[in-house]
Amino acid sequence: MRVKTSWRSERLLPAKDHEACGLFGVMDITGRRFGGEMAINAIKNIKVRGNGLGGGFAVYGLYPEHKDYYALHIMFQNKSVEAKEKVEDFLVEHFNVVYDEEIPTDPQVNLFCPPLVWRYFVAPKKKGEEHSLPDDDYVVSRVMHINTGIEDAYVFSSGKDMGVFKGVGFPEEIAAYFLLDRLYEGYLWTVHSRFPTNTPGWWGGAHPFSILDWTVVHNGEISSYGTNRRFLEMHDYYCTLYTDTEVMAYAVDLLMRRQGLPIEVVAKIFAPPMWDLIEYMEEKEKKLYTALRMVYAPLLINGPFTVIVARHSEMFGLTDRIRLRPITAGAKGNLVFLSSEEAAIRCVCPDLDLAWTPRGGEPVVVRLHSQDHLLSLNQSV
Repeated sequence: MRVKTSWRSERLLPAKDHEACGLFGVMDITGRRFGGEMAINAIKNIKVRGNGLGGGFAVYGLYPEHKDYYALHIMFQNKSVEAKEKVEDFLVEHFNVVYDEEIPTDPQVNLFCPPLVWRYFVAPKKKGEEHSLPDDDYVVSRVMHINTGIEDAYVFSSGKDMGVFKGVGFPEEIAAYFLLDRLYEGYLWTVHSRFPTNTPGWWGGAHPFSILDWTVVHNGEISSYGTNRRFLEMHDYYCTLYTDTEVMAYAVDLLMRRQGLPIEVVAKIFAPPMWDLIEYMEEKEKKLYTALRMVYAPLLINGPFTVIVARHSEMFGLTDRIRLRPITAGAKGNLVFLSSEEAAIRCVCPDLDLAWTPRGGEPVVVRLHSQDHLLSLNQSV
């Protein structure tokens, strides 16, 4: 039987949100390490925001026994033995490899076409002119070489005492596959549930995106991707993972590590005030924001977005300047939370001390042994 619907009822049918990705981050500001159950349960609470085509976690403080070495997590598409041999020859030439192993997984978890995933703990082995390169720059250049020059091999995590675990599936499936709740502890966890729209759902394209110890999880769409990518290529960063979010990871490494800019300034590069607002600022502010918009115009992030960016000792959340994508902050004792949904936070911490919604373009900055996250309360909505 055909059910008749009126024009009015058809108009009121809920629209499908194609930019629904779910984000969650939690940090113990004392540096206490804890397991992954909190992050896993939080992202399960907002399962509706993903569609099973990507999930992933970043964990900080999980490799204390190898904390002085770069932990390279490398995926070999199609479980390519040839690619693995080429990568290992390259690593032996350029690094001292102190330990390597296949990352433990649970074969009982049924995921779509998982690659071979291996980790290598390495220290740079520099020669000749390379001796003048800082270790971090040396590692970035070698990561870019593998990702652009060795087919079927992708370095998707390269920091010290941290790691990214990601793939095609819902986040709780990725967590079960990599045994995250059984094998690892960290003082900072971020997690992403993906709903891809105009980019492919594949293992390398899942979030978080990472370079060195920087990780980014993102909800939204970066319409300035082409301009951002071309600017970053001028500084020897190359996007190979077919997802717009990759530019954010490289941009924060360029701006914050290489150029030494603080988070508060970087936020104004990614989500700057409109020109008509700058015109009415006090002279000192006007000069600063004019300079930032002119010098860093190619790194302005256009489009609706929310990101949670993390590195050792820091986590920050940021939305586009008119807050087209959601973010909520919360705190309980030594735990500070960021999420796309307050429900995810209250699922794992129902008796929050504080919960607030940051303004568009204003970062919530969480730091170890600090109460800096409370500064954003003055600018909340």
